[in-house]
Amino acid sequence: MSEKEEKSPDDVKYFRLSEIEAQNSFKSTWIIIHNKVYDVTKFLDEHPGGEEVLREQAGGNATESFEDVGHSTDAREMASSMVIGELHPDDRHKISKPVEKLVTTAKEVTSWWSNLIIPALAAAIVTMMYRIYTTGSE
Repeated sequence: MSEKEEKSPDDVKYFRLSEIEAQNSFKSTWIIIHNKVYDVTKFLDEHPGGEEVLREQAGGNATESFEDVGHSTDAREMASSMVIGELHPDDRHKISKPVEKLVTTAKEVTSWWSNLIIPALAAAIVTMMYRIYTTGSE
């Protein structure tokens, strides 16, 4: 066991973020998904999205990318076989992004008439311009 690796009382291996970040090579590729550490080295050639997808996330937090793709239940089960431990609790704040909230002060009101009047007005202007142009050229 390395100096940065620790075991919890419930026998979970904890890895420090610096140790995970160092595992970013052809010989060893680790990623973090939901604070679990995955060794995906042997899976690089088999990954349906190509090894580049995993290499981009190597040594870091791949949670958002993993969830954005919408992996199947089978993929999640396969991934569970690659878990080697968890990110140390003291390092978890280093990878979590603060949740951004959009705050608006003005209430947005959409009405049916603006969706109807604006295109109708634009069509009327284009029609008038066309008639003026064609009448003037005769």
